[in-house]
Amino acid sequence: MNNLRIRETIFDWGKRTYLMGILNVTPDSFSDGGDFNSIETALSQAEKMIDNGADIIDIGGQSTRPGAEEITLEEELKRVIPIIKTLRQNGSIPISIDTTRSQVAQAAIEAGADIVNDISGGTFDEKMFSTVASLDVPIIIMHIRGTPKTMQQKTDYQDLINEIIEWLKCQVNQAMKAGIDQHKIIIDPGIGFAKTYQQNIELLQNLSQFHRLNCPILVGVSRKSFIGHILNQKDPKKRVWGTAAACCSAIASKSHILRVHDVAEIKEVAQVADQIWRT
Repeated sequence: MNNLRIRETIFDWGKRTYLMGILNVTPDSFSDGGDFNSIETALSQAEKMIDNGADIIDIGGQSTRPGAEEITLEEELKRVIPIIKTLRQNGSIPISIDTTRSQVAQAAIEAGADIVNDISGGTFDEKMFSTVASLDVPIIIMHIRGTPKTMQQKTDYQDLINEIIEWLKCQVNQAMKAGIDQHKIIIDPGIGFAKTYQQNIELLQNLSQFHRLNCPILVGVSRKSFIGHILNQKDPKKRVWGTAAACCSAIASKSHILRVHDVAEIKEVAQVADQIWRT
């Protein structure tokens, strides 16, 4: 895999684990809804994550928790664009826009974002891949079935790992046909999206199989319900050490990026795990 340069950051895949800090500017996200939905609180949280070692800040205005309702295009733009502009004015940290809409992706990149993180893997908006190709920016393609509102009714797989790999392979090929360079495509197996508790565990146990797609792998396990199930912990904010264990597993499988809420804690996990599994 080729290295990827974004502004002043060179992502040398496999050398170390990179951290994507989650910045949900929403009132209803599953673990931090309403915490950062003003410019002041969002900017403060972004700066804290950068200070704690985040390599990317991922900004999202649409909740993707199970059962989430879709907001309007206008509302999504109103939530994310001012924060992207303000964060960009304050530094050169790579910024990703967490959206399934090509119009939001376009506006976000124009406002200063660098990466498109599409949890639908290009399936919700037929113009997403062509838009990203014209913008010439990296895209994260995540596996999902249905929408956040319906996905947990779509967990019937015959062969979980191979079905997800084949789906991702198909979307990667479509992205390349639209003009996106392969070295700008990152894949995400979509832990927690149209997956049961046991399927999430199976995914983590088999992450190494996703290397056959020859794309950097992003893993998002942070504070998710399968961790709460294991720990019998209903409060997502109290799942940090369960998250750390799942992240350590992902690093052992040579994943490349971890998408996390608790950057300081997972930074230390990654530093130690990288010494064990990447040297």
